[in-house]
Amino acid sequence: MNDNLYMAKAIQLAKEGLYTTQPNPRVGCVIVKDGQIVGEGFHARAGQPHAEVFALRQAAQHAQGATAYVTLEPCAHYGRTPPCANALVEAGVSRVVMANLDSNPLVAGKGQAILENAGISTTVGVLENEAKSLNQGFFRRMQGGLPYVRLKTAASLDGRTAMQSGESKWITGTEARRDVQKLRAQSGAMITGIGTVLADDPSLTVRPEEWLDWHYGEPVQPLRVVLDSQLRTPLNAKILQQTGVVIVSQHATTHPHALALQALGAEIWSFAPPSDLDEGREWILKQVLQKLAERGVNEVLVEAGATVAGAFIQAHLVDELIVYLAPTLLGSEARPMFELPFTQMAQQQRLNITDMRRVGGDIRLTLNR
Repeated sequence: MNDNLYMAKAIQLAKEGLYTTQPNPRVGCVIVKDGQIVGEGFHARAGQPHAEVFALRQAAQHAQGATAYVTLEPCAHYGRTPPCANALVEAGVSRVVMANLDSNPLVAGKGQAILENAGISTTVGVLENEAKSLNQGFFRRMQGGLPYVRLKTAASLDGRTAMQSGESKWITGTEARRDVQKLRAQSGAMITGIGTVLADDPSLTVRPEEWLDWHYGEPVQPLRVVLDSQLRTPLNAKILQQTGVVIVSQHATTHPHALALQALGAEIWSFAPPSDLDEGREWILKQVLQKLAERGVNEVLVEAGATVAGAFIQAHLVDELIVYLAPTLLGSEARPMFELPFTQMAQQQRLNITDMRRVGGDIRLTLNR
């Protein structure tokens, strides 16, 4: 039996939940009997049935004696849904192939144990890396780490993001801006700075109407986080017109403006960072990411100006950098992508290009450390 072939199909199914499953992982399942796929499914949204349930429903009686291919170890605990490991046992499958064991302490090998104790053969590690890449933030968070951080920016060929006046609409084309909606949709939270809020007055929402091939149901809007140390967020800012906004400040939550923001539905996180500017920035960013992890956020998208973007890079908190590069020149007076006050070549941070493709009239570069 071709384990790689069927696991690849399960991974493809898991991708169907790329934009809707958070905080849950994206999982796909394929059930095969006598060389034929008899059932398949994927997890679409938290609170709804898991991938194995949909696949077993489709397979029905054909699941007896079949092999199930799952991109993540079947759950072994009662959450919003019953344990999938038990469902596979009850269906009578004879073998379960898993790409990865779950790093969730509630599962962590327990699902595999339930299967093996029932006499079901198990195999782990088929297309492990390919499946894990779908849930990098989930695996990291479940192991007590921070969310997976993507930093997105749009720039001209000469590395500029706005004119000196702050004018920035639009550097990239329509297709690139639509593509950004996909990055937002797969993120549990977005982070920006007060400078961006004051200059652009963004909503930072997922807008499926701008995404022509949207077919995933109602999007899960990411939590929006504004780094605003001095509480300058205007009460009429567009970002406050939606629920799920966090303002990160050094002022107490009893500050008059903080109370006014809270009255509009914003949540205030108050931090007193170390006095050293660079250490203080890094400390705050780590605290914010930690609190987001505690809230179940697996992936974070940073859409911000040069100061915040540079701070994330200097703090070594960026896992993936995504640059939309437009075939235009804004000139030496325009604003740079990152505030990185390097003075020596030894300070440079070299990155690896993991993907490069054309998006409309622009180039999208994906890089990591």
